[in-house]
Amino acid sequence: MSAGHVVIHYHRLPDRYERFEQHLVHRTNECVVTLVDATNVKRTIMIDGEPALEPGASVVWFTFRDAWHDIGRFHTLDGRFTGVYANVLTPVDGFDTDEWRTTDLFLDVWQPGDGGGVRILDEDELAEARAVGSIDEARARRAEQEAAAIAAAARADAWPPAIVAEWTLERARGHVRRQQGVR
Repeated sequence: MSAGHVVIHYHRLPDRYERFEQHLVHRTNECVVTLVDATNVKRTIMIDGEPALEPGASVVWFTFRDAWHDIGRFHTLDGRFTGVYANVLTPVDGFDTDEWRTTDLFLDVWQPGDGGGVRILDEDELAEARAVGSIDEARARRAEQEAAAIAAAARADAWPPAIVAEWTLERARGHVRRQQGVR
């Protein structure tokens, strides 16, 4: 691993593992901001008939100490901000290091950038995982509680945290360029 990066070992239940390497942009005691230059999604992620994230587009990620979710600022390939996406997962193991481990808990929360209504996504995936025993009941309930709490906070204009608005794609890219000595 090179300096200025975070490596994430990402477990997708029941038995899929992925490894991501992201630019380390900003670190506080409670939040780490990372940048994915170009996502490796295979097809455009559509939410409510609108593109949320395109193959090769950038994402600014926010990971919080002991949180049961992380947050991504999603964009189209041309850099247009589309919305805020919370990925419900286990708290990151190794938060204070540059190598993390976490497990996806199926549910996601979406708040479009145009101010439209917040939505909980992938409830069908969680139901299927429960049905086949890929997730234990305690974790499934914890995932549902986390998604519901995020959605309720968003509806009350108390989510996402201010740092998500502060670290735009342009600001994150500028920070990475400065780290690399590029102007």
